[in-house]
Amino acid sequence: MHFEITPAAPTPIYRQIVEQVHRMVASAQLRPGDYLPSVRAEALHHAINPMTVSKAYSLLETEGLVLRVRGLGMVIAERGKSGKSEKAAMLRPALDAAASIARQLGMSDADALALFQTCLHQPSSKDDNESD
Repeated sequence: MHFEITPAAPTPIYRQIVEQVHRMVASAQLRPGDYLPSVRAEALHHAINPMTVSKAYSLLETEGLVLRVRGLGMVIAERGKSGKSEKAAMLRPALDAAASIARQLGMSDADALALFQTCLHQPSSKDDNESD
């Protein structure tokens, strides 16, 4: 497992990692007891500074989402289940941004919704590159 990092994105890399872990926990892709990739492995995979990954993991630890297990790394902590409202709250900012762009482009609601539906059912180009 590796995170999807977009260096050119306006969101700092450490925030990209933190947000992905939150989403993966909410969707049960990461469960309590699962380990995150090591700082070194993730930094090497993406050719980023290990301190960037370490900063993300430290934030997650401060939030109580992960626990540091001496000699083994970071493990997902036990938490309550994520409900629909928590998942919706995570998705809402991206949808607000997409809606704003659709309005700026003058797209109809039907066209924007159709495009979103297509995106939901189509694997992203990053999904195709997961075997790297």
